[in-house]
Amino acid sequence: MMIDYRNTNLLFASVLTETLKRLGLTTAVICPGSRSTPLAIAFASQIGIEALPVLDERSAAFFALGIARRCKLPVALVCTSGTAGANFYPAIIEAKESRVPLLVLTCDRPPELRDCHSGQTIDQLKLYGTYPNWQTELALPSVDMGMLAYLRQTIIHAWERALYPVAGVVHINVPFRDPLAPLPDGIADNLLEEEFFSSIFQQSFKHMYNVPNFPVQWQKSQRGIIIAGVAQPENAREYVNAIAHLSKLLQFPVLAEGLSPVRNYADLNPYLISTYDLLLRNSELSKQLQPEVVIQIGELPTSKELRNWLTSSQTERWIIDSSNHNLDPLHGKTTHWQTSIEQLTETYNFSPKAYNSYLQLWCECEAKARANVDSTMVEIEQIFECKTAWLLSKALPAKTPLFISNSMPVRDVEFFWQPNNSNIQTFFNRGANGIDGTLSTALGIAHRQQSSVMLTGDLALLHDTNGFLLNNKFSGHLTIILVNNNGGGIFEMLPISRFEPPFEDFFATPQNIDFAKLCATYNVEHELINSWEQLQQRLKKLPSSGVRVLELQTNRKLDAKWRQENLGKFAADIV
Repeated sequence: MMIDYRNTNLLFASVLTETLKRLGLTTAVICPGSRSTPLAIAFASQIGIEALPVLDERSAAFFALGIARRCKLPVALVCTSGTAGANFYPAIIEAKESRVPLLVLTCDRPPELRDCHSGQTIDQLKLYGTYPNWQTELALPSVDMGMLAYLRQTIIHAWERALYPVAGVVHINVPFRDPLAPLPDGIADNLLEEEFFSSIFQQSFKHMYNVPNFPVQWQKSQRGIIIAGVAQPENAREYVNAIAHLSKLLQFPVLAEGLSPVRNYADLNPYLISTYDLLLRNSELSKQLQPEVVIQIGELPTSKELRNWLTSSQTERWIIDSSNHNLDPLHGKTTHWQTSIEQLTETYNFSPKAYNSYLQLWCECEAKARANVDSTMVEIEQIFECKTAWLLSKALPAKTPLFISNSMPVRDVEFFWQPNNSNIQTFFNRGANGIDGTLSTALGIAHRQQSSVMLTGDLALLHDTNGFLLNNKFSGHLTIILVNNNGGGIFEMLPISRFEPPFEDFFATPQNIDFAKLCATYNVEHELINSWEQLQQRLKKLPSSGVRVLELQTNRKLDAKWRQENLGKFAADIV
């Protein structure tokens, strides 16, 4: 039991950290500042909690997000008073939208120093609007036993609200009076016994929902599909097995998003469809493949082709997801079952339906389109953006954690990621879909874990170069696959690309950065990749420590032109 009795603030702070440790907290990310001194000392002193100092608040928040995304438990995020907490905002939005548990502790001036132009003081109450699951301000520190019991119970409740019923952010504003340093005040005393914490234990707060009955339409229909969308399940094999079980029972093909683990456990699902975006670009084929039943598991894939196809068909859709979020951006005829796919399939075990011609059509189309993609990629020798995601699906070591940046990388993964049995673990920030904090999040995912890889474009990496400041505290290895096309490739796919000016300066925004020099500034290893063989060699066995950048220089205009000319060709010859 680590309780600091040197003064009232430290007693209060150490009761807070001891409570969190017993609940299961393992990591605290601490940003420097004066008002947060008691919490910084308490976390740094607490045995069993790794306290990580990070200079930049925005980077720190995404680093914490990455750790929490990986371990599925809250990470504490601490800052001083004033604008420091405002820099957490982008990561808090992402955590809320992608259901990642964060415990945000913003330290503050006491009430008597607010609204009187005391330095570094802003209104921090409800600083993050409606994004937290729950938010509160603690009472000022006190040695009163009743107030310490209040603190203990408030922290237990905060931990629960960060996890249940949907994981997300809890914001606690923590005011402190002076003295902030560990100076004795003669008030605190050894008044706490072990029994004070004996009722605290680690809890998962999992909620069991009632599993509904299978609709008659599911069992009768011969033209149904299952969409396995964006997902980062706690147990990927169980998740994929559950989807495969439902697919085999109903004889429905599984359209698996590139960010779904389904594509990396291909041997579990014989009806896996990875080329749906390419297939649906064939207008005649898209008509033949129109479904009667759509089962959507989790969030929809990124594909606009798929979304437009679902919108035009107006097919009834069942959404299987245990959250209380609205997961229908198409506003169709949907029924949301608030349960997990694992719970759903545990309940049903009737005899599978017969294999049918509709399922056969999907599987035959998948085989042809996949063969076209693979043969095309094999023949391309020059370095270009689209082949990178395809090659990674083949070249990464088994079970590698892979963080995929937003914009073009996530789309190329959906277009080209080849189904495999490597059990690669995909991670991403697809809650708010921004490029904020990509490097910091990837480092958080890799911290004290197995060697990891990040796929990113140049602008997303430049947007978070402060993440490289984490290098001196980072434990583990991250390889960054940098596709440098000197600008925002995603904008080349939009109508604005035809308007010059202002396209190049205001949308593509090329930065002309020498990444070798940038990496040298942060003492990060850099290598320019000149061939696919060189890239495969560097990925064959990942290092165990450090950060390195493997840069592929591509032509943004030619990459976009290739997509425009070729995405529609892979399924053009399939009737």
